[in-house]
Amino acid sequence: MKCEHCTRKECSKKTKTDDQENASVDVPSLALENGEKGEFHKLADAKIFLSDCLACDSCVTAEEGLQVSQQNAKDFFRVLNLNKKCDTSQHKVLVVSVCPQSLPYFAAKFRLSVTDASRRLCGFLKSLGVHYVFDTTIAADFSVLESQKEFVRRFRQDSEEVPALPMLTSACPGWVRYAERVLGHPVTPHLCTAKSPQQIMGSLVKDYFARRQNLSPDKIFHVIVAPCYDRKLEALREDVPTALHGSRGADCVLTSGEVVQIMEQSDLVVKDAAVDTLFGGLKEEEVRRHDGASSDGYLAHVFRHAAKQLFDEDVGEVTYRTLRNKDFQEVTLEKNGEVLLRFAAAYGFRNIQNVVLKLKKGRFPYHFVEVLACAGGCLNGRGQAQAEDGRADKALLRQMEGKYADVPVRPPETSAHVQELYREWLDGADSPRVREALHTVYQGPGLPAASRDIKW
Repeated sequence: MKCEHCTRKECSKKTKTDDQENASVDVPSLALENGEKGEFHKLADAKIFLSDCLACDSCVTAEEGLQVSQQNAKDFFRVLNLNKKCDTSQHKVLVVSVCPQSLPYFAAKFRLSVTDASRRLCGFLKSLGVHYVFDTTIAADFSVLESQKEFVRRFRQDSEEVPALPMLTSACPGWVRYAERVLGHPVTPHLCTAKSPQQIMGSLVKDYFARRQNLSPDKIFHVIVAPCYDRKLEALREDVPTALHGSRGADCVLTSGEVVQIMEQSDLVVKDAAVDTLFGGLKEEEVRRHDGASSDGYLAHVFRHAAKQLFDEDVGEVTYRTLRNKDFQEVTLEKNGEVLLRFAAAYGFRNIQNVVLKLKKGRFPYHFVEVLACAGGCLNGRGQAQAEDGRADKALLRQMEGKYADVPVRPPETSAHVQELYREWLDGADSPRVREALHTVYQGPGLPAASRDIKW
């Protein structure tokens, strides 16, 4: 079957229905033996839908497909059970990092506020035997801040001979993989080089946190809880610095839906617990988010930063103008009738197709585009916001959007912890360590993106 997202003829995954929208891929059954009280009976087979992501068709090799299928609850429980055995040499420090867009799903499911849902989830994971539970917002802070700085650099270096704009966001793994594996040059040079929050969280846990705890990175088993299946593919990407230690930043990714399924089958008595931080005994008392309706808000944060740095304009509330559809919106900065900045948000494959087509034709009016594979943004990731028939659960999504909107916004610039990490972990905000730990390069079927020389 040919996937609707790609141009190649054969998909590397075996499909089993006639409807492309509902075509699914079998992942090995998560059969867990019911040993002692508190462990679980057989979990339902996990399904990955071809419409779940852009990273389908020939984007995924057979080996990668196998590795993705192994990232499931069975792998998670394997490590939990190893930690119960007497051979301490096999024990792992189990760390779970939760994406902020997953928390509204737990809040809606359990009829709690987002902060209370995070405490319930943390308490449940620790009752299973997880040692630390982190919020990945601090990693998203780094990703947004580095994206802001890179956009300003690109804007100042942009020229007709060597165009550095538009800059396309790189936080969505489905979009990035599609750009690398299918589109290639000339799209990949426009991808922001800032790593995604998941990649940065992997570095924080396996590098910074490991050194603070005096642990080898391979003694930590790091699990990400995320709203979409593409995060499982992203975990396979080897990257500096964690790859130097022979350890991936994320060892396993579970979707929010997979975790809820585990919780619903549990008979454990759970005591709520505050989420941990990377800084010793400090706890996260309240969940914070970025200024995005359903994502980490790259457009809003980069727009404000660029307006101030480039034009000395202070922007308060960002005003979005809906264009083709609700998932394609525009933001402009105007002065004396002149458009100084033109940004866009393009969510979902149809809008991405239009962006790519205009970019290839050289008729592209935007300086910056926030690109997300999922229509509706990260909250609508198919790992959490879908009904039993595989389609989007619109009622659930509306609940999640309401709960996410109630979370207080904290601009990444105001995080004292991030500034401390720049100094303590990275030797300053402009050091070579920043480039190594927080940025990446892209390879594609055409020329590598690294061939575009963005001066640092």
